[in-house]
This record gives sequence, structure tokens and C-alpha cells, in this order.
Amino acid sequence: MKRRQFLSQGTMTMASVGFLSQMPTAIFAAPINKGIALPIGFQSYVLREDIGKDLNGTLNKMAGMGYEYVEMCSPKGYLGPFEPLAKYSGKELMQQITDTGMKCNSSHFTWDEMKGNLDERIEFANEMGLEHFVASGGLHSESLDDLKEKCTQLNAMGEKIKKAGMIAGFHNHISEFETKFDGKYEYDVILELLDPEAVKMQYQTQPITMGVQGSAYFNKFPGRFISTHMQDYNPKDTTKEIALGQGIADWKDFFAAAKKGGVQVAYVEMESNPGTLKDSVRYLKNL
Repeated sequence: MKRRQFLSQGTMTMASVGFLSQMPTAIFAAPINKGIALPIGFQSYVLREDIGKDLNGTLNKMAGMGYEYVEMCSPKGYLGPFEPLAKYSGKELMQQITDTGMKCNSSHFTWDEMKGNLDERIEFANEMGLEHFVASGGLHSESLDDLKEKCTQLNAMGEKIKKAGMIAGFHNHISEFETKFDGKYEYDVILELLDPEAVKMQYQTQPITMGVQGSAYFNKFPGRFISTHMQDYNPKDTTKEIALGQGIADWKDFFAAAKKGGVQVAYVEMESNPGTLKDSVRYLKNL
């Protein structure tokens, strides 16, 4: 924020100089804005065991760390640790979340449940009041023809989700960067095949271990992204997750481009090392 301009460009009288000299210098001090200009959340899959056993207690703990949003995983689609939550309607589940002061506008849904029971899953998401309906995967393919078919399917599902008042999204993994078609990353081909009006992207940062910069995608494909999943990796061993700001990622560069990309919420996703959640949110709030 720029320093306030109290002085005109004209000549000042001695009286005005005397007046200003008596004013506290704090008036002229510009406030320092720390932290990223986005809401900070976490992905529920990271704490799936805790959430399945004690949803309210876990969310209260995360809110105490400074997290504002939780991104859920569809209980019926994921089952396992999430199965205890499958008994709740979308409205009931959202009520439990908001009772803790946490916000939730997004959930992951599996490819199988989207293909097999999309109408019911849309109904559940609308009961929750979600804005983002994210496919947690499902597009990675062994052949270009298979990829084209899957992207056509997701485009159709995205149109249906859009008509229901939500935004469909696709969450990548590193596999879409480990595979290439015609010399292009599979992820780049996916961006070409998906209709940007029907399906947006949720960028997961694991490809940083391959030298792939998320900021490059935000700048190249403005407005295509709705959120991001953030991970950072130990410079000495990039197979190991580490708290954000302590690893190999350039987060200032990342967030400088995030707005152009369209990112609305930034989620921390330390799947293999949930102990880094506290230090990660602290770093983001002081970046």
C-alpha cells in the first residue's frame, strides 16, 4: 500500500509546516500487509483418519492454526476413513463444518462416482452449498485416444455441473507430467482438450520436483484455474515433503502469477507429512 499523500505540490506556508511538525509520525506510516492475498485452506485427505473420527475437533484444531477453508473429499466416493461421514446429508455435513467457523466451498469427487452417479453427487454438492466440484483425477491415460475420450466425458460432466450452479474442476498429479504425447506433457494436452468454459483446473504443485513451475501455467493460461494444492520438497531429497518456504518452491513467484491464473483458494496438501501444516500456514501468512 502506498504512503498517503498529505502534502500538495504547491508551496507550503510556514504555518502548515509548523502544524505538520506537531503531528505524530505514525500517521504517515504505511501499514505493512503480510501474507498471500488469498484464503488459506487445507485438503481433508491429509487428515483423513482424524477427520473420520472427530470432524469437529480436527477442524477446530486447524482453525486454531490459522486455516480458513477445508476442502472435503466425498464421503461416499472415498469411503475408508471418510465412511463415518457418509451418513450425513450434504446440508448436515456443511453445518458441522460451519459450526467450527471453518469455510468450505469445494470437495473432491472420484472419477468412478462421477461417471456412475453424477446426478446424485451433484445433488449432494448442492445440499452442501459448494461452489467447486473437483474431479480428483481420472484423466491420466496410456494413449492419446483414451485421453481424448476421457476429456470429452469430463467436458460433458462439467456442463452438467455448470448448469447445476457450480464450477467443475480437475486436480492433477505428477503422472500427467511424467507422460507425454507428441512431445507435450499430458497435462498440456489436457488443457487443450478440456473446454475452459466447462472445466477449470486445480493445480497441484508436485511437478516442481521435475522443475515445472506452476507460475508458468498461471501466466500461459489466465483464468483457467480455481484453486491450488501446495506441496514443498526438501532440497536434499525431493521425495520428502517439507513445510512451505523451507523447500525448493519459489512461492513469491507462484503467488505473483496466481491471480492471473484465476486462483481463488490456496490449499496446503502435505499428504505424507501432515506435521508440516502448522509451519506452512505460518509461512503463508507472513509471505
